[in-house]
Amino acid sequence: MQNILLPVFYLPPISWFSEFLNTENEVIFEQFESFPKQTFRNRTNIYGANGKLSLIIPIVHNGNREFKNTEMSYREDWQKIHWKSIKTVYQGSPYFEYYEDKLEKIFEKKEKFLLDFNLKSIEVVQNILKTEKAYSLNKEYFKNPEEVNFRDKFSPKKPLEYELEEYYQTFSDKFGFLEDLSIIDLICNKGPESLTYIKNIKCK
Repeated sequence: MQNILLPVFYLPPISWFSEFLNTENEVIFEQFESFPKQTFRNRTNIYGANGKLSLIIPIVHNGNREFKNTEMSYREDWQKIHWKSIKTVYQGSPYFEYYEDKLEKIFEKKEKFLLDFNLKSIEVVQNILKTEKAYSLNKEYFKNPEEVNFRDKFSPKKPLEYELEEYYQTFSDKFGFLEDLSIIDLICNKGPESLTYIKNIKCK
């Protein structure tokens, strides 16, 4: 068993769940880091009709730096926009209708803080996957933590460090397989097989 420090993402990529749900990992979530821009903390990638589509949560820029105090902006109704995008993209997938009601709950309540919203979305996904992985939140920030540090591991700017087997995606006939999208992509296309798929992911 090893302790790992994981960032808290918005509907995280599939590779993130391979570490989160690994039975060898004791998961601690990072909440005290300075909020880094252009990461999965406030964005998720889905498979749109024109290829990869990023859904980005707007942030309130009030001078705060700590992730746990990062507030979401509701100047535009991004929850409605994101849910409409997800619904439009995945309503033709094999399993969307089975999980639609649960997924929609993610976007019903207006949380103040990004951390709370992300934790809630992870809870909904765990419910769909029928998992109950426990985790804790760290108590303070350490530049060099004792835990295995995954804060910078899953980056949209870095090459993927995991091997993901191809699976059918709604628009793969058009653009081919897009790897490591949001967990929503896997759930909607693989359904009950999603958990097995996640457990079979290996590091390169």
